[in-house]
Amino acid sequence: MQRADIVIIGAGIVGLATAFQIARARPALRLVILEKESTLASHQTGRNSGVIHSGIYYKPGSMKAATCRRGKVLLEAFCREHDVPFETCGKVIVAVDDREIPALARIHERGLSNGVRCEVIDAQRLHELEPSVAGVRAIHVPESGIVDYVRMCERLAHQIRQGGGEVRLGAMVVGFDRCPSTTVVRTTTGDVETRLVINCAGLHCDRIASREGARPAAKIVPFRGEYFELVPGAEALCRNLIYPVPDPSFPFLGVHFTRMVRGGVECGPNAVLAFAREGYTLGTLDPGDLLETLTYAGFWRMARKHWRTGMGEMWRSISKAAFVRALQRLIPAIKESHLVPAPAGVRAQSLLPDGSMVDDFLIEETDQAVHVLNAPSPAATASLAIGEHVAGRALIRVG
Repeated sequence: MQRADIVIIGAGIVGLATAFQIARARPALRLVILEKESTLASHQTGRNSGVIHSGIYYKPGSMKAATCRRGKVLLEAFCREHDVPFETCGKVIVAVDDREIPALARIHERGLSNGVRCEVIDAQRLHELEPSVAGVRAIHVPESGIVDYVRMCERLAHQIRQGGGEVRLGAMVVGFDRCPSTTVVRTTTGDVETRLVINCAGLHCDRIASREGARPAAKIVPFRGEYFELVPGAEALCRNLIYPVPDPSFPFLGVHFTRMVRGGVECGPNAVLAFAREGYTLGTLDPGDLLETLTYAGFWRMARKHWRTGMGEMWRSISKAAFVRALQRLIPAIKESHLVPAPAGVRAQSLLPDGSMVDDFLIEETDQAVHVLNAPSPAATASLAIGEHVAGRALIRVG
């Protein structure tokens, strides 16, 4: 049986960043990263829009705010050192009419409280930055950017392997055997005995936690985010990053425009219930996953609270014309012919039994494990800072 000091489950960006930070702090530790897929970053990491977030949206003092700000600095330094493409291109958050100005002002206040370099700009300055955008006022965030997160994961894995760690692909965790001072992690490619488990399993993190012996208070409910891309002739309508004023009661930022670091412009996402935890298309259905969602009281309590918003998101999912109308609030010149389908993503949203969505990052521990139980956006931006935090907890445990 293989033996390790620490086993990390999940080779998305949070798992790899955590392993990287542990290896930097304690090079002698034996690290094994287990990933059920045959490639790195196959799910949330590899399917997001590649934005480097500034931290402007998050509650001051929250873990999201602190790790996003710290993580952005660490991410940009890592990209420079390890040849990962990124660009600090700037972003605008747009109030399309006067009714959105108070909410825009609150976001600006949060940004200033979090140390974000940002300013409120008028319509004329907005037009200079983004000539195709319609808005009465905006926040300009010049320090936001774009990056290739898959490339970053590849470079993290390379550094981990160079330091003696193992990144084992195609290794699905199927169970745990608890011993007095160690845990045997059973996988489809062989067992590993370890002093500590770190669960960064994303879409399946609550299930891994339960199998390990934890009792997570929240359950993962998957939401599919569907995207379009602008055809090349329409890409000039978006220069950089264009966002709406978000609904403060719903933890999604609304459909927006994102110029991508490797070219092209992505539009979206909406947010609809996925019928499988890896349900990247409307027709993908996993009966077990769907039954688990539909028999969870927290889902129905959330649905009752947000049903109007949910119906709008579902309508945009099945109607391209409705999706286009949502985009036209920001860029009126957008037409259906400008859009072609792009790959969708699935967000692992942690939902409490009372129907409330866990807003902040959530990390819990058992006697032999650390579980990352909620790490949605901006987790990719914050990954190296989250990794620092989890590594700190882990190193105390392994001595």
